[in-house]
Amino acid sequence: MLSEILIIAIRGIAIGSIFATIAMSFNIVHGATNIFNFAQGNMFILGGFAAYFFANQTGLPWWLTMMLVSSLGIAAIVAFQGYLTLLPLRSSVEQDSWLISTVSVSVIIGALLMITQGPFAYSVSAMLPPFQLFGTRTPGAYGLAIVLMLFWFVALRLFLRKTFLGLAISALSQDFDAARAAGLPVRRLQLIAFAISGLMVGSVGFLVAPVISVNPDAGLRYVLNGFVASVVGGIGSYAGTLIGGPLVGVTAMLTAYKIGGAYQDLASLLLLVGILMLRPQGLFGRVTARRV
Repeated sequence: MLSEILIIAIRGIAIGSIFATIAMSFNIVHGATNIFNFAQGNMFILGGFAAYFFANQTGLPWWLTMMLVSSLGIAAIVAFQGYLTLLPLRSSVEQDSWLISTVSVSVIIGALLMITQGPFAYSVSAMLPPFQLFGTRTPGAYGLAIVLMLFWFVALRLFLRKTFLGLAISALSQDFDAARAAGLPVRRLQLIAFAISGLMVGSVGFLVAPVISVNPDAGLRYVLNGFVASVVGGIGSYAGTLIGGPLVGVTAMLTAYKIGGAYQDLASLLLLVGILMLRPQGLFGRVTARRV
């Protein structure tokens, strides 16, 4: 019984770490633009496909090199997608076209992957060996997922608080008009936020590819759970994602173990509804005043 609990907890936290990193990528774009990029799930899967095509069954140095190259490539794709998304908007909150455009990009990427690769799940070789944790054999990529979540959390906090560029992006979440009046290049900063989010999901998708489902249909699950983790933790709260992601992951893993994998997404949505009924702003979200 104890071993079962440990397996559910360890693997749930590891999968939740992936959701948390996607949630952080949601937060940085939302903070700079007030929109959610629902193409993040398939951008994450692109990282997994990059690992399959460019670094499957190769040495560690080449694997790390291709991770960096593919992550930068995905960052460029997301930045271009952000440009197209923001192009018709004078400000990011005046219209809802971003919802259509981000979902459309997700659908297009999924369709292209389906056409070119077929509806198959691809297997990626693990570069890191499994390890023993509390007597449970755990894939190395699970431990890497937790490390990546913590790395991106620390990196984003330092970037947003200690660098001029990060402080400028943070200023956008306070007041677009004031930032523009202060002479900040608002649109350029927004595109940088998109690029950073692409770098995050691209790197994570590449490095955890051995333990995820690398197929054209998988993006929906990850964007859904990443969004749920972001809302549960509190929109804009990076510390909240460290709780929201693992909480969603453990809930999904427990559901898969007790009921069946087909009900994982339903369990995540029920968790979202339950949290919002008790705390509408999320676990670590802040209540803000709105001027009308």
